[in-house]
Amino acid sequence: MPMQSYKEKISNMASVAKEHIVICKAKAQEKAEKATARSKEEKAMAKERRKAKEARAKMQLHAEKAERAARRLDAKHSHLHTAHTHHHHQPAVAIGATAPMYPPPPAVGAAAAPAYPPAGAKSL
Repeated sequence: MPMQSYKEKISNMASVAKEHIVICKAKAQEKAEKATARSKEEKAMAKERRKAKEARAKMQLHAEKAERAARRLDAKHSHLHTAHTHHHHQPAVAIGATAPMYPPPPAVGAAAAPAYPPAGAKSL
């Protein structure tokens, strides 16, 4: 396994550990809030705050993992392009211009035509 994979794996494990710490803190805070709550509504609010904190922690974990995966793919992609011995040139296109789309998209509101002759149609 390359060194970059180990680094990513360790970073992912650190992110998971951070997530668990945030969740544990949220649970402890919920317990404290419930202990001082005077009504069922206050207890329910404490539970909802905990759930929101847990959701933020999970979202942060997945965002960090996605960031690392994107960096890995970018590094892999740039490495592959620098390793090529031959280059594929794209046709020059004016800045701001777009290449034509083939086939062109159907007009808005136009009936869709089949891309092939319907069954039973005679060929020419």
